[in-house]
Amino acid sequence: MFIGNLLQAAYNTVDSIWVGRFLGPQALASVSVGFPIIFGLIALVTGLTMATTTLVSQYYGARRPDMVSAAISNGLTLLTIMGVVMAAIGYTLRWPLLRLLRAPDDIVEAAASYLGVYTLGFAPSFIYNVVSSILRGLGDSRSPLRFLTYATVMNIVLDPIMIFGLGPIPRMEVAGAAWATVISQVFAAALALAYMVGRLKIGTRLRDLARLDWNLTKLTVRIGLPAGAQQTLVSLGMMVIMSTVNQFGSVVVAGSGVGSRLEQFGHLPAFSVGLAVTALVGQNLGAGRHDRVSEVVKWGMLLTCSITGALTVVVQAFPAAVLSLFTKDPQVLAAGTVYLRWISLGLVPFAAMFAFTGVLRGAGDTLPTLFITLGSLWLVRVPLVRVMARTALGVEGVWMAMASGPFVGLLLSYAYYRSGRWKQKAIVSQRPVVGSAADLVTTDDIQ
Repeated sequence: MFIGNLLQAAYNTVDSIWVGRFLGPQALASVSVGFPIIFGLIALVTGLTMATTTLVSQYYGARRPDMVSAAISNGLTLLTIMGVVMAAIGYTLRWPLLRLLRAPDDIVEAAASYLGVYTLGFAPSFIYNVVSSILRGLGDSRSPLRFLTYATVMNIVLDPIMIFGLGPIPRMEVAGAAWATVISQVFAAALALAYMVGRLKIGTRLRDLARLDWNLTKLTVRIGLPAGAQQTLVSLGMMVIMSTVNQFGSVVVAGSGVGSRLEQFGHLPAFSVGLAVTALVGQNLGAGRHDRVSEVVKWGMLLTCSITGALTVVVQAFPAAVLSLFTKDPQVLAAGTVYLRWISLGLVPFAAMFAFTGVLRGAGDTLPTLFITLGSLWLVRVPLVRVMARTALGVEGVWMAMASGPFVGLLLSYAYYRSGRWKQKAIVSQRPVVGSAADLVTTDDIQ
């Protein structure tokens, strides 16, 4: 999962490297400024994807291959529809949203160009991600990695061709970077679908992909809506913060944009281990093995905090070295260094928080994660950002305020985990089963 998430993050990072090093700081800022909008548009759907993992893993652990198959078909249909809807919204509203974020005038046109193309890839991106969530629920994290590896290589090859032009392909600059990403996402989605239809033998149920099972859809929404609302709150919070940062000019936007890409890599261990915890907790709760959950949490915490702690040390010691992959501009490097030094302080508590919230998602108890985000982001981080931006510290005060949020989130998530209330929220359960989850059902049983 970590390697897969690393490759997925590389999609946009490769865009930024080509744009930043060869088109300049303003082009780099135009790519960076739209990411809070992209994240906001996909936030709600992210919750539905997590819900699909929960359903598949619990039905898998409970030895219900009929319901596993139904959850797969329904998840694919629902996420495809949502991808088309969000693409239409993003493309239509990109200009008003950029103005709402107070995007600097010197980058807004290029930002709209990048955003317009990028949103067209939402549907294939959602298809790939829902297939990945299904496979994670079944304990298979290797197949999505293969698909994503091929697509990432394609993106790396296409980026310079689409940005600078080659033969009949015209020079498209920032929009070309977006086109390279979209084409690669279509390729990843095609590979994922082919695998699902073939290896998992759902070809005989393709007719189910043309309609929604309303009972499963309601269950998916009930589980996924709080998680999606949580992600939406995060995206709206980042939009508010970005509107504050944008007032400091395009150099700061570019520096923080590059820094946030590197921060994204720092979050990957947290995301990956959190997703693994979700799948393992879901399988074991479905199998009636509540006793295994504490072991999952213990080893998940040890793994995620160790990796993230090592990354924090590297970022604190060599910020300019990693930033120089994206740009050589001294002003952008200086702005990005200040950003990274403060933001990286929150990586370890963020990782620990994600391990605890992974337990809640695996149990299907996603509403508390919404309140945890509300407390750490909207009651602490966003107000502090607005206040600190007006002090003599300026934008550095903004970064200091942003670093405080994960510590509050960790305290809240740990407190709820210790309460044990999530144990009563499992969607499906049975008497304890002897043996490993892998013995319960194989992919060949999913018809």
